[in-house]
Order: sequence, then structure tokens, then C-alpha cells
Amino acid sequence: MRTHLMALSIAWLAMSMQLPAQEVASTQTDEQKEKRMEWFEEAKLGIFIHWGIYAVNGVSESWSFYNNYLPYDEYMSQTKGFTASKYNPKEWVDLIQESGARYTVLTTKHHDGVALWDTKAGDLSVVKSTPAGKDLVAPFVEEVRKHGLKLGFYYSLLDWSHPDYPNKTKTETRYKDDPARWNKFVQFNFAQLSELNKTWKPDLYWFDGDWEQSAEAWNSKGIVDLLRSTNPNVIINSRIQGYGDYATPEQGVPVVRPKDKYWELCMTMNDSWGYQHTDTNYKTPYILLRTFVDCLSMGGNLLLDIGPKEDGTIPEEQVAILKEFGRWIKKHKEAVYETRAGIPAEHFQGYTTLNKAGDILYLYLPYRPNGPVEIKGLMNKVNRVWVVGNGTMLSYKVYNKNYWSEVPGNLYIDVPDRVLDEQITVLAVLLDGPVKLYRGEGQVISSN
Repeated sequence: MRTHLMALSIAWLAMSMQLPAQEVASTQTDEQKEKRMEWFEEAKLGIFIHWGIYAVNGVSESWSFYNNYLPYDEYMSQTKGFTASKYNPKEWVDLIQESGARYTVLTTKHHDGVALWDTKAGDLSVVKSTPAGKDLVAPFVEEVRKHGLKLGFYYSLLDWSHPDYPNKTKTETRYKDDPARWNKFVQFNFAQLSELNKTWKPDLYWFDGDWEQSAEAWNSKGIVDLLRSTNPNVIINSRIQGYGDYATPEQGVPVVRPKDKYWELCMTMNDSWGYQHTDTNYKTPYILLRTFVDCLSMGGNLLLDIGPKEDGTIPEEQVAILKEFGRWIKKHKEAVYETRAGIPAEHFQGYTTLNKAGDILYLYLPYRPNGPVEIKGLMNKVNRVWVVGNGTMLSYKVYNKNYWSEVPGNLYIDVPDRVLDEQITVLAVLLDGPVKLYRGEGQVISSN
């Protein structure tokens, strides 16, 4: 695209959409952002929902035609089989709440362009194009609000089905260098986002597909300004070319803590985002819970995905995983919500978090200890240690503490088999104040 023509198009669009004169996104202070992000930071677990026509044949959502695995027309023929005939949003949200999640993100439109709500901005929706024939977003939002959960909308910035979007597949394009046509697509995006925002005012937008265009082309700043003009506290993820509030690593757990203060790992239960009939490669509850506490230990959230079938039922394997999350989180809630990142990994063989005050250290044991567990470099006095979820007090002892050395001893905690959780056991260590750690290299013993 020619830069000057694109800039003129964006300027015209801003006027046509009557965007506020005040630049909302750029005038947000750090204090305002922290206030806005409070609920997200404390929520810890969210449930992602990938639901669309791709569940009919169980093919990869949008990517299957984009990558030429099957013809576009064959992919879109799935619209004829999408019924939502057993869709019960109350059952969905009951299950989400039972899992311990405090927010949920619904795919309102994936890259294939099929909207789950009754959009007036285009003709491609489950209302107009499928036997479902009804708005699927509205009843879901109603239940989420009734349950007191936070509401997130996934929205694809790109739309490989739209006649004015330049790319259709990785080998087929509709046009190149046509600012007027591109501007029509940007108007379409703004119109759909305006519908979602005015109708439901979600707590969070989860954008995707930003990689195909620049921030200037998307008018990312204009999108954020538009959304916050009527929904000032909305949280926006990072996939909008530099205008988001938090980072979104995908599938693989970060090895080191992300640089962003706020972040969220999105992950599938098996190998697929949407429902695929043949994908039975489910991770165990243990593996997924271990991923969850790994995120907690680095101060992040987990956005765990489910993929309902075309009729709106949730596969039993996914139901079972959510219920086990609910059991584990209910038992260990003091070590989940309102915690923050723990101590450096060198100090403990496992995962850790701290309470907000920093004087309770939580230890997560994803293994059966072969003897006492050890904390190294802890300079605090320990007041007591207990098992989270049942309150059992545990015995502990410090070894290797010498009066003449500044190096603290090693704290050993006895963990009998009878207190172990079937998935991950959590211990709480109450300290005499905010945690203090020795981070040196030890001390050389001198004979002098």
C-alpha cells in the first residue's frame, strides 16, 4: 500500500466513524491501566471457546482452506451442517464457573469471517448462513453476566472470506495496492467492532490475525480509541500491533518470565482449537494443571481452550478436565487467586508463588517427594508450614546454618504421603515478614 494514500484513507475513516477527538488510548495513565488490569491480574484462569462451522467436519479452523488443505468452497459448505441444535449457554457457563475460571473468551468471528452474532455489517453469519439461524453471542453474554464472570470477545482482524480483504489463501490474493478497496474493508471492521462494543460492552477483546498488516493499515489506534470511547475500561490483548495491554504467548509455556507485566498463555486441551472428531490426543488434567501452576509461578494467567461440537455440546473429555480444574482450584484457592510470581527457580525444586504481602510462600509439588522438600537461600524466620486445602501442620528444620556465615541454611519440610493431592500438592510457608532471599555464591571457609 502507498503510505500517503493509506494515511488519507485512515484519516477519512476516522471522520466517517466519528471517533472521539480525545485520543483515548494515548492519554491513559499508568495508574488508569493498573486499575483496569486489576481483575485480569487476579483472575488467573480463563476459558477460551473456539466454536464455528469448522466443527461440522472437524477441520482446522480457517487455516485448512488458507493453507490449501481443502478447497475454500468445500470448507464453506460446512455452513449447511452447523445447527447449534443443543446449544445451552447456561450449561456452558455453569461449567466454566465450576472450573474456577473467572473470565471467558468467545470466538465471535474467526479468520473465515463467519460471525456468531447477527451482524448488520455483512452477510456472512450463523444467523443468515447456517441452519442455526439465530444469534449465538447474545444468550452466552446474558449467562456470563448472570454468573458474575468477566466477558471476552475474540475477533479476527483479518477476514479471508471478505471480498474487500486482499488475501484469500497463502497462494491467492484478490488485489494489491488498492487503497479505496482496503478502506472499505477497514470500515467493515470498524462497523462490526462497533456492533459488538455498543451491544455488549465486553470486559476484554482478544484480537487475532494482526500479522498480515501494519498498525497503520489496521488503524489499530483508531480501533482502541473507538472501543474505549464508550467502553473505557476494556482490556485489549497484544495482537493489535503495539496497542494492547498484555502479552499472549501461545501453546508453549514460557521458559523465563515474559517481560510484560501482564500476560496470558493460551493453550489447547488436545492438539486443536476447534472441535476435531479424530483428535483424541488430550493432555491429562495433571499436565494441564502443571502448566497452570507454571503460569502462576511467573505471574501469568492461563486461557484454556474448549472446542464445542457443531450442535453446541462440549466433548466429555473437555468437561472432565474442567471439572478436575474446579476440584483442584476450589481446594487450593488461597494459592491461586490474588497470588503473584514466586521466588527464582534456583531456590526450590518446583513452582512457587507469593501472596500479595509477600510473607506467605506457596510451594507447588508436581511430584511425590522422596523425603523432605528443600528451600535454599531463605533468610526469613519461618513461623509455620501447612498443607493448603486441609490445614495439616508440617514439621520443618533448618540445616547448614552457621553463626559465623551470612549464608542462610537450607530449610527442609517433611511432607508425608497422607497429605499429598492426587494431582499437585500445595504447601504454605508463613514467614516473619516479606520474603528475603540470599542470592550470593556462598562463602569460602578460611583457615585464617
